[in-house]
Amino acid sequence: MESSSTIARKTWELENNILTVKQPADSSSDNIFHYDGAAHAKALKEKTWATNPNYFKRVQISALALLKMVVHARSGGTIEIMGLMQGKTDGDTIIVMDAFALPVEGTETRVNAQADAYEYMVEYSQTNKLAGRLENVVGWYHLHPGYGCWLSGIDVSTQMLNQQYQEPFLAVVIDPTRTVSAGKVEIGAFRTYPEGHKISDDHVSEYQTIPLNKIEDFGVHCKQYYSLDITYFKSSLDSHLLELLWNKYWVNTLSSSPVLVQWRLYCWTNIRLG
Repeated sequence: MESSSTIARKTWELENNILTVKQPADSSSDNIFHYDGAAHAKALKEKTWATNPNYFKRVQISALALLKMVVHARSGGTIEIMGLMQGKTDGDTIIVMDAFALPVEGTETRVNAQADAYEYMVEYSQTNKLAGRLENVVGWYHLHPGYGCWLSGIDVSTQMLNQQYQEPFLAVVIDPTRTVSAGKVEIGAFRTYPEGHKISDDHVSEYQTIPLNKIEDFGVHCKQYYSLDITYFKSSLDSHLLELLWNKYWVNTLSSSPVLVQWRLYCWTNIRLG
C-alpha cells in the first residue's frame, strides 16, 4: 500500500503534468539531457534573439528544479527570496535542468541581490563545471507571496539588465501562497522587451487576481515583457533524488498544516489534563 507521501507526490506530478522522458543510458534517449558546448557557442555567436524580441517562446523545467524552487519558496514566508536556474537553450526553448538558492536579503516588495550573492553564483557555477555539470546559468527566480506571477517595475529593471549582460536569460516568478501544497504550482516565466519596444494591448498579460495595492505597478510595466509557455519533465534517473526532496517537502507541509497543528494541540491538551 502506498504511503500518503507517495500518493501526494504522484498527485503533484499529475497536477503539474510532469512528463517522463527516456533516460540518457538509452541510445534513443531524448537530447534534453545532453549539453552541447559547440551548439551553445554557435547560439551565442549568432544571437538570434537579439533581432527578434519574442524569439524565446517556451520553457521546459525539470521536476527536480521545480521542486527545489518550491521548497525554497516555502522557506521564505513573505520574503521575496531569490535563486538561479541552470540549463541550456534548444532553438526557441530555454531548458532548466537545475536550480539553486542565493544568499540574498529581501522584503515583501524588493529582492536585494547583493555582491556576495553574485560571488556565490560565480563560485557555485565554477564548482559545478569542475564536477562535470556544464550547464550555464539561464535565469533567476524569485517569489510574489500571495499576489500572483508577473514582473514588477524592479523585476523588469533587473531582467532587462540580465538580458543585456547574461543572455540568454529568463525570469521566473513563483507564488508560494497560491501554490497548493500537493497540487499545481503557481508559476510564470518571462522575458523583457528592449527599451522602447512597442506592443499592442492584445499582448498584455491579464490582471489575474492582483491585489489593489499592486495593480498600479503591474499596469505601468505590463507592456515591457511577455510570458513563455511552461512544461515540465523528469526521467527515471531523477526518481530517487525527487523522492528524497519530496519527503522533506511533504514533512514540512504536514508540520505547517492547520489541521495537524490543531490535532497536536488537542493531543497535548488531553495529555496535560489526563
